[in-house]
Amino acid sequence: MSILKRSLYTRWFLLIFSLGILILILWNTYLLFQTFKHEERVKMEIWAEANKSMINTDKNSVDLPLAVLSGNTTIPAILTTKTDSIISHYNLPEEVEDDLKLQYKFLNDLKKENAPLEVRFLDEIQYVYYGNSSLITKLKYYPLALVAILVLFGLLVYSYFRTSRISSENKLWAGMAKETAHQIGTPLSSLMGWIEIMKLEEMDANIVEEVQKDVNRLQTIADRFSKIGSEPNLELLNIVTETKKSFDYLQSRSSKQIDFDFETNTDVVNLMLNPTLHSWTIENLVKNAIDAIKGKGKIKVEIKNSDAFIHILVTDTGKGIPKSQFRKIFEPGFSTKKRGWGLGLSLTQRIVEKYHKGTIRVLKSEIGKGTTFSIQYKKI
Repeated sequence: MSILKRSLYTRWFLLIFSLGILILILWNTYLLFQTFKHEERVKMEIWAEANKSMINTDKNSVDLPLAVLSGNTTIPAILTTKTDSIISHYNLPEEVEDDLKLQYKFLNDLKKENAPLEVRFLDEIQYVYYGNSSLITKLKYYPLALVAILVLFGLLVYSYFRTSRISSENKLWAGMAKETAHQIGTPLSSLMGWIEIMKLEEMDANIVEEVQKDVNRLQTIADRFSKIGSEPNLELLNIVTETKKSFDYLQSRSSKQIDFDFETNTDVVNLMLNPTLHSWTIENLVKNAIDAIKGKGKIKVEIKNSDAFIHILVTDTGKGIPKSQFRKIFEPGFSTKKRGWGLGLSLTQRIVEKYHKGTIRVLKSEIGKGTTFSIQYKKI
């Protein structure tokens, strides 16, 4: 099982587990809410009976009903006739207390909250309409606050683990890269010595020159790896010239079945660049295009100069990328190839966005027709 799949399963497990806890808490909150609602209705039934007793009993027996009626200080209630004429009201908001029009509007609101309680006085029927107490109202919004807190906590945990994972990956890459640069350095020194011997023995100058180019290329690769994990030095360079150098080198060492094309609408655009890392960026994108073509096709590198930005477009006629993978292809470890660690495009994104403060994305892609990558840098 790949690292990417394990990470995906872990995320799904944590998501399902968190949702399970959330549903359990919300369900218990709902049960608690219903319990309080039932208890308040029982209280209001007793309150309604006390109201009835106040009328039906003599003056010497009103102490208990009066105590029950005065005990309600939190639940708003309105006593009405059968025709909705207001007889009395209790615990209404201050702005409603003295305004009959607002009282009837408030009565309509109470009708929506709870079913009325019926109070019978001989041949007369009255109704008690009541609302939720402040406790019930607060409890109603408690689940929303709980969800918000849980989401915030989840985001904090996700942010922590993501930052920790990225930090570990960065340290691993930097360590592997520096070790690779160190390992390449030993045979490279030996090769440089052999080139000098070949020159002294007056071997074919063309052969020596080509070997020298490849050794220089190895030196460049070792230099690239040694720079990972440290802040690179940027120079004011012509991005058109630097891009063309990498393009020409790759074209000369690629299959003749691939049709290479380089276009630009400008000759000079100076940007702050690290030439070694910029060369790596172009190489990764062109090699990615070569792999996508699988033998025969076209690769086009185009530089477009606009008012505020410089754009580098790398287009191939390869197999294409599904739209669902436009973002995933830049994730460490993600690869559509059977071999490889899936670090090429991730490193390219790091070079473009972190070191050169640009952006890279899949501009467009169509299955079976090809892909266009776009790099954008802000002009000085």
